[in-house]
This record gives sequence, C-alpha cells and structure tokens, in this order.
Amino acid sequence: MFDTNPNTLLIKAVVIVVMLGIAFPIHEFAHALAAFRLGDSTARFLGRLTLDPRAHFDPQGGLLLVVSVLAGFGFGWAKPTPYNPYNLRGGRWGEAIVSVAGPISNFALAVAAAFPLRYIYAAGMDVPLVEGILLFFIRINLILMIFNLLPIPPLDGSKLLYAFLDPRTERQVRPVLEQYGMLVLFGLIFLPFIGGPNVLGIVFDSILAPIESLLVGR
Repeated sequence: MFDTNPNTLLIKAVVIVVMLGIAFPIHEFAHALAAFRLGDSTARFLGRLTLDPRAHFDPQGGLLLVVSVLAGFGFGWAKPTPYNPYNLRGGRWGEAIVSVAGPISNFALAVAAAFPLRYIYAAGMDVPLVEGILLFFIRINLILMIFNLLPIPPLDGSKLLYAFLDPRTERQVRPVLEQYGMLVLFGLIFLPFIGGPNVLGIVFDSILAPIESLLVGR
C-alpha cells in the first residue's frame, strides 16, 4: 500500500526525478564512456555518450521506478547502452570493465549523497525532508548497484563472472547462462510470492545494510 503522507510523497517524487534525470543517465553514460575509452564507439555513434536523460530514458523501466518508489523500495532501469565487445581492448576484461562502470557510478552517487547527510547528522540539523531525500537516494543507488552486480545475465555482474572464468569454462557456461539467465532472474524475483525463499531479500539484507551504515555513519 502506498504511503499517502504529503512529506513522504514529496520525498519520493524528488527521488524519482533525481533518479530519472541524474542517476540513470550517469549509470548509462558510465557504460558508454568506459566502452569509448576502451576502443568502441558504438554508444557514441548512437548518441548515448551523453548525460542527456532523454537519450537514456526507457518507458518501461521508468514506469517501474515510479511505481516501485511509491511502493517504498525503488527499482527500475534505463535504456541499455549498446557496445561491441569485439572492439574493446582487453577482451573479456574490457567487457567486464564496461559492465561494472555502471554499478560503480551508482556507488559513487551514493557516496556523494552521504557527505551532506553525514554533515546533517553531525550538526544535529532538523531537516527531515532533506534527510529523507538523501537517505532514499543513497538506498536506491545501493540497491541498483548490488542488483546489477548479480552474476546473472543480462545483469552487469555476469560479464564480471565471465572475466574470472578460464576461457574453456567461459565458453561452456556463457551460452547456458545467456539462454536461461532471465528465467533465473524472474524466478528469484517472484519466488517469495509463491511461498519460496526470498533469496534476493537475503542478499540485499546482508549487503545493503552494512554498506549504508558505513556511508551514513549510523
């Protein structure tokens, strides 16, 4: 059930705008910039090497973000950044660098938002609206970072997994994961709704809280 408290709705509205206008574009720009630096200009030619939110907006991912933020947790996506892995220097490691650039940008945004929040706490300031916006923004970026680093295709973490595998194992494992990755992902997401274990919840609870506590100092 959505919280209809005016202050809560205002916080969530600001977070939605910031995510769609800043966090998502920076995430995809980071992918595009990493690919460009490693020798692939696909994203640049397609107009994706930019911070313009319009170039990265995905209607389905944006709608899901709005609904999920209003529901209290926050999840969505931007338009995936295209790149040609055969143009990248470094082979599989080049592809891994391009992939993790996005989650790293989410972590950087969380860190950036943590500085003013820590100052607010240290100074004992009474600004619950600003505090709520910063905390929600930090939490969503950490959620997106952790989720995208899961080693399941098509998430960014799968490319990092391939880089750590030896070439023979990677050739055997990659086609299977690419074929069934989405099924596994949807299974993990919807398993709790049919009485199964909340695997993603366990992952988030064990990783999100310690990182958030470290960043905000509480």
